[in-house]
Amino acid sequence: MVEGTRTHTHRKSTGGNIGDEGANAASEAGPGSGSGGTAGDGAGAAPSGGLRRSSLLMAAGTVVSRATGLFRGVLQAAALGTGLLATTYNTANLVPMSLYTLLIGGALNAVLVPQLVRARAEHPDGGRAHEQRLVTLVLTVLGIGTLLAVWAAPGIVSLYTTDTPENHAAYELTVVFARFLLPQIFFYGVYGILGQVLNARGRFGAMMWTPVLNNVVLIAMFGAYVGLLTVPETVAEITDAQVRLLGVGTTIGIALQALALIPYAREAGFRFRPRFDWRGTGLRKSADAARWTLLFVLVNLVSMTVVTHYATAADQELPKAGVGFSSYTYAQNIWGLPQSIVTVSLITALLPRMTRAVAERRLDDLREDLSRALRVSGAVIVPAAVFFVAFGPEMAQLLYAHGAASAESAVPLGQMLQALGLGLIPFSAQSLLLRGFYAFEDTRTPFLLAVCVSGVNVALATACHLLLPARWAVVGMAAAYAVAYAVGLLASAYVLRRRMEGRLDGRRLSRTYGKLTGAALAAGAVGWAAAHACAGATGDAFWSTALALAAGAATMALLFLMLARVLRITELRSLPGLR
Repeated sequence: MVEGTRTHTHRKSTGGNIGDEGANAASEAGPGSGSGGTAGDGAGAAPSGGLRRSSLLMAAGTVVSRATGLFRGVLQAAALGTGLLATTYNTANLVPMSLYTLLIGGALNAVLVPQLVRARAEHPDGGRAHEQRLVTLVLTVLGIGTLLAVWAAPGIVSLYTTDTPENHAAYELTVVFARFLLPQIFFYGVYGILGQVLNARGRFGAMMWTPVLNNVVLIAMFGAYVGLLTVPETVAEITDAQVRLLGVGTTIGIALQALALIPYAREAGFRFRPRFDWRGTGLRKSADAARWTLLFVLVNLVSMTVVTHYATAADQELPKAGVGFSSYTYAQNIWGLPQSIVTVSLITALLPRMTRAVAERRLDDLREDLSRALRVSGAVIVPAAVFFVAFGPEMAQLLYAHGAASAESAVPLGQMLQALGLGLIPFSAQSLLLRGFYAFEDTRTPFLLAVCVSGVNVALATACHLLLPARWAVVGMAAAYAVAYAVGLLASAYVLRRRMEGRLDGRRLSRTYGKLTGAALAAGAVGWAAAHACAGATGDAFWSTALALAAGAATMALLFLMLARVLRITELRSLPGLR
């Protein structure tokens, strides 16, 4: 599975989330209302507000984006359900982000920001010509790749779902959806490259706000789907008009998300002039670094494809039970919220700063940045992970047992959320540690680590697919995903510590995470008991679930804060950014 460049990603880096939205953020009130100012020193530093201000702005944008994205997902489940019909759309919607990431998205996230920062600092023209060449190269590659992908849609879809006589109608519908949705590849590229141009100038806000436009379009689309058309329950019942509405509307949303960055880029001083003089201009260094990133992405996409194939097989066997890919997608959208709000914001703001620290051989500063980011993000990630374990079923029932999604089909979704739960801790921590390697412009080591994580994930997922019944196979795959990232975190910490000459601040990190875990587990256990004490308090299932979840969440939050104070977990005072 891949980390959404939610990331992932990001919905969004390239690490492993099935169903990651690929982009985390949304549109500012107007040009210039972001983090302000260009990086006058050419280093791509955040403006005078510093890292704290940048992180706050990005976190605020991501909160709004993810809140509207969560509402969009709830409406989507009400429209399409959580079974095989929803999986045809969700699988086709996964393909554009996967191909974009494979073609160039991974290189944008991990390689090109350091290159852009260095070009702005070292080139006589402030890196303008280098930017023009990079943007031209990216748009050219993605334009050609998009056309080829639309042509090859049937073959691409066959990687994710099997075309058998029993499943032929679902396969054909997935292909039709894919042809509508594959043009998103190009618009993901526009969004990605303009966002990185802004990041290199210290402007982080716009990229974290524009995805709200996409969410608003999709909310309107699914609302129209539910309100104006007869909602089908099976693949055979969906009409051509419904397919066109979903396909065209989804692609329009991504296009608006991308094009909305243009005025921000212009306000920041970027003017696009196509430049095809790529030879002998220093792009080879970017290409060489991107080679390992491409392999990194490819390994993760192989893992994602295997798990998607297995999860889709569960939907084919039990088409209305909500035990497969769509439920996993919705579960990971919830599971990724804390990661996208806290960790992704820190990652985006930290990378230029860490790159400068490495370039100047200030390894103690690099250690301090990584350590503080890990500890501050952990203050949110650790209790959130325990919260998902304690209240996964209640969250699924409250959010996804509506419309075409029944209460019964929401049960596996909640169990997947529980299985993913504690895996949020290593997933988030490894996302930050990987940026340490990227600050060294080392993309080979993240590739080798990805091989380790993906190998463990594929092996365990295959065992779940072969040994568990369809009802429990994807729940097992969710747990396998968490285990794979725990292994990856241990390997990443060991290698990075050696690279930083022992400067990883292991004792302080272990002490902080130990306190956070103890406080969260104790608070979660009491909160779980409070929720179950309130279960069935009213005659209505929805309000009983809502009351139980509210009681459990409030109890857990209050007790966690009390224990954190007693244990002197000072990182809570730094949220949601760094000082």
